Amino acid sequence: MQPPTPGSAVQAPQRDFHETIDIAGRLSVRYQANSREEALHGSFAWSQTPAQTTVTLLSPLGQTVAVIDVNAEGAALRQAGQPAKSAANVDALTAETLGWPLPVAGLREWLQGFAVDSAGKRVIANPPETRIDSRDGWRIHYASWLEENPSSQNRPKRIDLARHTEQAGDVSLRIVIDTWQPR
Repeated sequence: MQPPTPGSAVQAPQRDFHETIDIAGRLSVRYQANSREEALHGSFAWSQTPAQTTVTLLSPLGQTVAVIDVNAEGAALRQAGQPAKSAANVDALTAETLGWPLPVAGLREWLQGFAVDSAGKRVIANPPETRIDSRDGWRIHYASWLEENPSSQNRPKRIDLARHTEQAGDVSLRIVIDTWQPR
């Protein structure tokens, strides 16, 4: 995959897109289930190569809640004590199995500050904050950024996602990136 290029008329600074990267952080989600507001909190580990993405969702105490594997053949989701489930579409699989949508397909780029907006244009998000309406209906808000030293590129620190779904009502995800390791 070629790195995304800026999609707006204003030329943004170039940021490297890493096909192979490990990211870890914290995740919170709010959604509706059975006409009640639900909230979940935990952490995640994200491992991405050109051929595969593996997402591990962890409880606040560090126990594995789910492992999601995505490759060219499709997606599989494993939860402790339950049979593995698979599907061609990872986002449909996570929504069906978890009860709330986790946009794994989009996060492959969003975690690094890239997106495709609702008009189909590639966008590189830049500080101080950026809001993007994505092509697949998610509202992406890059709420904070981390610059490790003056010569390095900025990278997302906190990303807030929101959308309305038939299944889970109004869904909001907050992602805080704690570690970032290109390989």
